[in-house]
Amino acid sequence: MSRTDFATIDWRGRPVRIECQWIDPERGAGTPLIVFLHEGLGSVAMWKDFPARVCEAAGARGLVFSRPAYGRSTPRAEDEIWDVDFMHRQAHEVLPALFTALKLGDEKPWLFGHSDGGSISLLYAARFPDKVEGLVVLAPHIFVEDKTVANIEIARTAYRTTDLPQKLGRYHDSADSAFWGWNRIWLHPPFRDWNIEAELGTIRCPVLAVQGIDDEYGTLAQIRDIAPRVAGICELLEIPECGHSPHRDQPDRVIVATASFITNNRRQTP
Repeated sequence: MSRTDFATIDWRGRPVRIECQWIDPERGAGTPLIVFLHEGLGSVAMWKDFPARVCEAAGARGLVFSRPAYGRSTPRAEDEIWDVDFMHRQAHEVLPALFTALKLGDEKPWLFGHSDGGSISLLYAARFPDKVEGLVVLAPHIFVEDKTVANIEIARTAYRTTDLPQKLGRYHDSADSAFWGWNRIWLHPPFRDWNIEAELGTIRCPVLAVQGIDDEYGTLAQIRDIAPRVAGICELLEIPECGHSPHRDQPDRVIVATASFITNNRRQTP
């Protein structure tokens, strides 16, 4: 069972409404809570039924939310331009504010992040190592690669010349808000130096890093460089016949791996 709510946080000097979907909250506080963080163009709706399937397999509760500018959350202000630290601000400011607004208290969630959401998950666990139970990150970015930028340039052309805005409009109150916030910062020349490798050393929780061998937005170095840097358990899963979205290309493989990882690494609540 799931339900959709909205939470309001204060961010960037204004109230921001955050779209949230709870999955199986009736399972109770003794079960793991998995928080799903979407990709650079994602939203609650774009996950479809995948979070519910993960929670069912893991015996967990779930929280799916749309970051500011995405889905049914408050769109970007017209003059709001994201800077190189935009993922840091999501991890260090938005996520803690959301957890406070939702009254999670001392509960330590599992973070399940895809692409930009994976990077944000890593940054949150690095800044707040005692506030997260574990991480599952799909196709995260820890530094910028040429192939990533090249494909984001292709996406810009598609947005300008195809029906991509209409397609994204099915999932976002403002497709322009979602697309240009993400696209402009990734193609901003100073962003080429963005790199979070040095920050990963403070992560102490278990980490499962997943990537498709055919990922068009990054090489396998993105997850292989995580393992030697984190302080705790880190397992890698490299999936053949899989691109940048393992949860869409190989959902069953990802669900089984996630449920097993959580079961094997969760701390039991008395």
